[in-house]
Amino acid sequence: MGDNGEYYLNQYGLCPSWALSLGYMGVAAGAVLSNWGSAWGTWKAGVSLLNTGIRHPGSVMKNVIPIVMAGVIGIYGLIIAVILGGNIPSPTVGTGENVYSIYTGMAHLCAGLCCGLSGLAAGGCIGIIGDYGVRSVGYRSSNISVVFSTDKSGFDEGGDEGNSGDENKLFVGMLIMLIFSEALAL
Repeated sequence: MGDNGEYYLNQYGLCPSWALSLGYMGVAAGAVLSNWGSAWGTWKAGVSLLNTGIRHPGSVMKNVIPIVMAGVIGIYGLIIAVILGGNIPSPTVGTGENVYSIYTGMAHLCAGLCCGLSGLAAGGCIGIIGDYGVRSVGYRSSNISVVFSTDKSGFDEGGDEGNSGDENKLFVGMLIMLIFSEALAL
C-alpha cells in the first residue's frame, strides 16, 4: 500500500486505535462461545452417560462418542481465535500509527461471532442428542421395559432376545445426528 496509502487511511480516520478492539473482540467471541458450547455439550452428554453407565456399564465406552464430539467444538473456536489473532497487526514501528482498519476489525468481529455462535449452537445440539441418544441405547441394552409380554415373537431361535440389532440401529441413528450436529460448527 505504501506510505501515502497509510497516511490517507490514518488522515481520514479509517484506522482509528479502537479498531483493534473490534478484532480482539472477534478473537474472544470465537474462543469463548465455542468453548461454552463445547462445555455445555460435554456436560449434557456426560451426565446421561454416567446415569446410563450405572444400569448398563458395558455401553460406556461406546457411548462416549458424544462427549468427544462436543470437545472438538472448542478446538474449532481455538483455531479461529489463533487465525484471527495472527492477522491483527501491531502499530508501525517508529511512528506508532495503526494500520488496522475499521473494515478489517468488523470483519474479524463478525468472523469470531459466526464461529462462536455456531459452536455454541452445535455444542448444545450435540449435548441434547447425546443425552437422549445415550439413554436410549443404554436402556435398550439393559432390557428396561415398562410392558412385560409373554409373547415370544421378539426372541431369536436360541431363546435370547434380539436386542443387539435394535441397539445398533439406535446407535447408528444417534451417530448420524451427532455428525450433522457437528457440521453446524464447521
